[in-house]
Amino acid sequence: MNDRNDTVSRRAVFGVGLGAAAAVAASGGVAAATRLPEVPETGRVRQARRARPGLWLRWWGNNSWEIRMRAADGTVKTVLIDPWLTRFHTGTYSKQGADPKTRVTVDTALLDRMIDSGELRADHILVTHGHYDHLPDVPYLAERTGATVVGTETHVNLMLAMGAPEDQLSIAVGGEYLSFDGYAIRVLRSLHSASAPRGKVAFAGTRPAVPPSPPEYIRDLVEGGTLAYEVITESGASVLNFGGSNYIEAELAGLRPDVVLLPAGGGMVPDYVGRLLRALGHPPYVVPTHWDDFDEPLFEPAKDWGGLQPLRDAVTSASPDSRFQVIDHLETLRT
Repeated sequence: MNDRNDTVSRRAVFGVGLGAAAAVAASGGVAAATRLPEVPETGRVRQARRARPGLWLRWWGNNSWEIRMRAADGTVKTVLIDPWLTRFHTGTYSKQGADPKTRVTVDTALLDRMIDSGELRADHILVTHGHYDHLPDVPYLAERTGATVVGTETHVNLMLAMGAPEDQLSIAVGGEYLSFDGYAIRVLRSLHSASAPRGKVAFAGTRPAVPPSPPEYIRDLVEGGTLAYEVITESGASVLNFGGSNYIEAELAGLRPDVVLLPAGGGMVPDYVGRLLRALGHPPYVVPTHWDDFDEPLFEPAKDWGGLQPLRDAVTSASPDSRFQVIDHLETLRT
């Protein structure tokens, strides 16, 4: 199975990307963020079933994904999953591990630059869980983009404490099927991977009932329940994202996504990859997510924390006809 093919392309964010967006805006034309990039057609893909066309995905590192779809009227809709561009240093993948008293920060200058240039936009933002490498940028991005944000009660309360606009926040519990102009979102109950010898979850717990004090340290950003999301285009093409390396198998019954965004890890989950891919009918594309060391820069090639090869091996063994497609920082995949 090939790691890379012509469906993947790098798109500059600083320099050419922002310059092109500014030039189009100045000319009064369609903004760069509202046009799907032209990507060469791929050749024959060896897989049990072929991917349906209509998805455009860009990886912003960790589990941060941008999904674009064209609606019937020609407009482009954008869904973000766990957008976290700030990437403050935590030491998560060092020998010592993350310091629980690492301060939570948001690089508003970076986010403003990305939004104002047209590189970053959103109609919806989907939160899989509340940890420090998933949630911190969402409240500010919601305020700047006007996007509707979906998450659990805990996620919503954490975001309220961080200043997110209350009328843009939507609580989900899993099981919802939400339909919008040009796309739909299926919300699935899910699980976070265990990350300690006793099967515990890092910074576990919930924040129900009322918003807590504003999170100061990463230990204050608790998991708060984990959700998975399937984003579905008008053509029926879909992408399924898991924010943690675990899942509830019964929730996947009957789902046949074209692309599965599969986190590296899951070593404590029995047959983590095999059970998942069998339940999903061996999807055309398996794209690794959450495999880069996020203490490293976003605007440089991703550095594997060590989970990529084991994930590749597990996918090859469990679903040899699925394409294991590695995407680097800021690269795109189009079906």
